[in-house]
Amino acid sequence: MKIVLPGGTGQVGTVLRRALTAAGHEVAVLSRRPTGPGEIPWDGRTLGPWTEVIDGSDVVVNLAGRSVSCRYTPDNLRAMMDSRVDSARVVGRAIAAAARPPRIWLQMSTATVYAHRFDAPNDEATGVIGGAEPGVPHYWGYSVDIATAWEREQEMADTPHTRKVALRAAMVMSPDRGGVFDVLSRLARLGLGGPVAGGRQYVSWIHDHDFVRAVEFLVGRDDLAGPVNLAAPAPLPHRAFMRALRGAWRVPVGLPATKWMAELGAFALRSDTELLLKSRRVVPGRLLDAGFAFDHPEWPQAAADLVRRVRGR
Repeated sequence: MKIVLPGGTGQVGTVLRRALTAAGHEVAVLSRRPTGPGEIPWDGRTLGPWTEVIDGSDVVVNLAGRSVSCRYTPDNLRAMMDSRVDSARVVGRAIAAAARPPRIWLQMSTATVYAHRFDAPNDEATGVIGGAEPGVPHYWGYSVDIATAWEREQEMADTPHTRKVALRAAMVMSPDRGGVFDVLSRLARLGLGGPVAGGRQYVSWIHDHDFVRAVEFLVGRDDLAGPVNLAAPAPLPHRAFMRALRGAWRVPVGLPATKWMAELGAFALRSDTELLLKSRRVVPGRLLDAGFAFDHPEWPQAAADLVRRVRGR
């Protein structure tokens, strides 16, 4: 197949591109800063020569958007919103104008769209959309606004010949340097991988191989459209999540961190505590109902596999 990855140079794009290329597909990446073969320049906002690669493609997986690994300042939040909405809009316009439009458009979204909660998991049918939870920072609601605007832009696109799926993805765990697993592993190996703010908050995640397999599954299932959760079926509290990660690295202890300590750490890493403190209890209802079987459904086994791959690099 011919597959186009707008914004495909980040961690998730690297995971997908590597796997899809190895499987024999022709993969083109749209990038604001192309550096190698198969990478095509675009600005993520306006139509241009890059649209030629959309016309005649089989699959588009739009991953474009400013990284969430940053301080959630007003400027950065606006950049996150604009980069996602603008890119989804222009991809939709390119598909609408194509003489031979792709048969499926997978649009990256996020599990952050769901509410911060502890009482029950969020699936696509019964999950609670966030933004109105009491007792959480006000700007967490803006993260939900970003996600809903992102998905709405895809929904509004006039692409009657292209099936559309919004990928409500949890954190994709891969052994690549600079990814979320790499960052968390560094903390664990330094003895800093204890529970944060008590560790009750749920962590949703997906192993990189299952992420790729889920994308391939969705491409092949013409009966699936709309939002789909890409998350392992067993989210777990942060305390247990970090304990399993420490176990995979054979680190016996991890210092706990209070909320204010997490704030200091996030500031030092130029990141934000929402990524640590929001309880993301997300389960893949539609994937499981459709018969998708996870190779890595449980975090301890997934973490052990990822550690083996890091050590084997």
